Amino acid sequence: MTTASTRIFDEMAKIMTNAAGAAQGARREIDTLIKTQIERVLNDLEIVKRDEFEAVKEMAAKARQENDELSARIAELEKAAKPAARKPTAKKPTPKKPVSKAAKKPAKKA
Repeated sequence: MTTASTRIFDEMAKIMTNAAGAAQGARREIDTLIKTQIERVLNDLEIVKRDEFEAVKEMAAKARQENDELSARIAELEKAAKPAARKPTAKKPTPKKPVSKAAKKPAKKA
């Protein structure tokens, strides 16, 4: 009788092991399917990945720093150019008005 009960338990253990393996396989397959679906939805929504966002963030910080440096340089150049602009300049002669042809012709006597 012990032999029959041990065989039954051995068979039940095999069935349970196979069921656990099948459940794990099904779980992996479901996980893969869900992950694929989520990636597809995120791609459809055009959501940016973290590494791409960080790269653009670094580029923007660098551009902002360069912009600040160039703004400071422009301010220095404008400051240096102001004294040169204040120097008195010679007055330009006023241009004479052109004489029209009608004014040059003598009036006819009647």
